[in-house]
Amino acid sequence: MATIEILLPKMGESVAEATITKLVASVGETIDADEPLVEIATDKVDSEVPAPEEGVVVEWLVAEGDVVAVGAPIARFSTDGEASPAPPSPKLETASAPAVMPPASPAEFAPAVPGEMPARTGESGRFYSPLVRSIAAKEGIGMAELETVAGTGAEGRVTKKDILAHLASRSSAAAVTPVPAPATAPAPAPVLVSAPAPQQPAKAAVSVSGGDEIVEMDRMRKMIADHMVRSVQTSPHVTSFVEADVTKIVHWRQKNKKAFEEKYGEKLTFTPMLAEAIVRAIQDFPGVNASVDGDKIIMRKQINLGMAAALPSGNLIVPVIKNADQLNLVGLAKSVNDLAARARAGKLGPDDIAGGTYTMSNVGTFGNVMGTPIINQPQVAILALGAIRKKPAVIETPEGDVIAVRHMMFLSHSYDHRVVDGMLGGSFVRRVADYLEAFDTQRPIH
Repeated sequence: MATIEILLPKMGESVAEATITKLVASVGETIDADEPLVEIATDKVDSEVPAPEEGVVVEWLVAEGDVVAVGAPIARFSTDGEASPAPPSPKLETASAPAVMPPASPAEFAPAVPGEMPARTGESGRFYSPLVRSIAAKEGIGMAELETVAGTGAEGRVTKKDILAHLASRSSAAAVTPVPAPATAPAPAPVLVSAPAPQQPAKAAVSVSGGDEIVEMDRMRKMIADHMVRSVQTSPHVTSFVEADVTKIVHWRQKNKKAFEEKYGEKLTFTPMLAEAIVRAIQDFPGVNASVDGDKIIMRKQINLGMAAALPSGNLIVPVIKNADQLNLVGLAKSVNDLAARARAGKLGPDDIAGGTYTMSNVGTFGNVMGTPIINQPQVAILALGAIRKKPAVIETPEGDVIAVRHMMFLSHSYDHRVVDGMLGGSFVRRVADYLEAFDTQRPIH
């Protein structure tokens, strides 16, 4: 009988784990090839793990709510259409044992040897996921101690968050330890030695009144919050601002948007036109199209342009236009419209949000004239596009300067000052503005 293990697949750059949100298939159920086995969620996107071929689910190795590392086994799967009986769990053996159980051997509940994985199921019958067992083995947590950890997962199972919280409390308890005196000396009073506590930022006191509403963050909002905090802690942010005259683009789009949609079946928004200028500026200043790995700078050869998009829930996601430098205006418009539509419908896959090398965020969508965006790690820069507003501006002409009504827009460029200096960061955003202002109003619609 051919039985294989289903592994949690790789889901894009920097994604190391996923939360099991729903076990779609039941044990013993026959599943066709490419049908979903399980629904998962990462800090980037929700997705499904499909069956590699037709077969039967033999055993689930994870439970709903578990956080599982990429590459870890999540299920045993029979590919010949029959489910082999899963090995009996300790819980089942306990049920068939005599009423009076012999005492457990000391080794059974001894502290784990680092590197030695605890059993999947404890004496209580509670299942432990591979990720939890791996952490327990690494930290020397035995089954007896593991059984005492309060679980917040499905059916009281221990999640990654639970075991890490247990380790934190364990470390705090060990911070104060008595130091015994030498055996030959008179026994003095025990001396308490306090280990320095880790420096944690003090939490501001929150006062809650009777009229306030307390709303639990959803899973995606928690992940976004963590991603934003880590980005600010990782990269020293600097922001440069430039105001661009985009009157030529506004007039050209107004003149050609109907013909563009009739010819290509795509709405022509400002986003692909702005993306075109950004890509050209990246080609001039490739230093902003990079990532940092320790003390090494990785210069990206592909230009994969992320476009931050707000979801109906209010959460944020960043789909990626792959190889944006190889697309003309029509190709950029198709990619922008497709990714935006699938983001709103919740139909983006892991590949759609992976591999970004530079990000743009259109804060003008909300009527904001400028912003100070936070870098999308592990990238080193992000550009915020402000709202286009009519303003009086000075225009230089051969006959002298005049004041005229122009369409103006602020560009806000945040960059990682570890690798992008002010000259590079400021010159890049100025070049984007130059390309926008030099737009050819006679160009055809392609």
